[in-house]
Amino acid sequence: MDITPHLETLRQRFERLQDELNDPAAIGDGQRLQQLGREHSRLRPVIADYERFKRLRSERKDLELLLAGSDVDMAAMAREELPAIETELQALEDRLRIALLPVDPNLDRNVILEIRAGAGGDEAGLFGAELLRMYTRYAETRKWRMEPLESSLSERNGLKEAVVLITGDDVWSYMKFESGVHRVQRVPLTEANGRIHTSTVTVAILPEAEEVDLKIDPSELRIDTYRASGAGGQHINKTESAIRITHMPSGLVVACQEERSQMKNRDKAMKLLRSRLLEQMQAKQAAEMAQNRKSQVGTGERSEKIRTYNFPQDRVTDHRINMSFHNLPAIMEGKIEPLLEELRKHEQADLLAQLIETNASGL
Repeated sequence: MDITPHLETLRQRFERLQDELNDPAAIGDGQRLQQLGREHSRLRPVIADYERFKRLRSERKDLELLLAGSDVDMAAMAREELPAIETELQALEDRLRIALLPVDPNLDRNVILEIRAGAGGDEAGLFGAELLRMYTRYAETRKWRMEPLESSLSERNGLKEAVVLITGDDVWSYMKFESGVHRVQRVPLTEANGRIHTSTVTVAILPEAEEVDLKIDPSELRIDTYRASGAGGQHINKTESAIRITHMPSGLVVACQEERSQMKNRDKAMKLLRSRLLEQMQAKQAAEMAQNRKSQVGTGERSEKIRTYNFPQDRVTDHRINMSFHNLPAIMEGKIEPLLEELRKHEQADLLAQLIETNASGL
């Protein structure tokens, strides 16, 4: 597939963005200006690579002419310089092909992480707490910020569920792969006979929704207040600061009791509700567009088993890409970057294959 026409289209778009950013109408619209600025920043390195790509192709053509000429010294010089140019050209082309892939609509979004204990009783709750710790450690390495929205503890310091807002650069690009069922195989601390048990934890990654993404009619909401409580039924405070919001058209229910302020809990609950509604809307759109075609890295459905953490074998296996990674203690300490990078590579390869197929079929 010749990528030049597609890159020319991007270059023209970049030039239009520059004109729009200098337009007084855009300068007066903060939201529009921010949107244009993000797209301009994303395209700037791509256009720089494209300009370099064009220059190197021109240099290669000149060197090939020298190589075919009668001047022995010039041909020798061309023969010496060509390999380096070919290598850089290939690297640039690979990078530019990835840049041509469809832009993820959630690319610049923060995420809401939801962790819920599944099958396995206390052991599932304990592993849920360990997964939350793993993501917290990983977020620290990337300088992301984690803000709790809702949590519920189980016995033995386990986790029934946790809902956390993660903010920072490239949060969605990496964390989106974590949606699904995480399975753990190990001997629980409570197991007297040393038998290996299998437990599951469900992880959901929602793109954070802003108020501008969708309008929610206040008349469609039922808002209840109640006393916040912690593990064992102990009251966090004696006022009805906890908030439960029901979106009646969809049946979605969200709750928040992390803050002592009712207003803050309401704001967090609305943030969570918007994100869940946005996820519903995007899932419906994706299903309509996909026409039953699944990505190599899986559908991202919460019911899909995506990964197994096998403690006796010191192994983590991601079933979507059929790859295993060792040194489980380090992984549980947040060193999951190599795994996520492999998932990113597989996603890019799959999207590129689809792009080539679409171009080849003339669609």
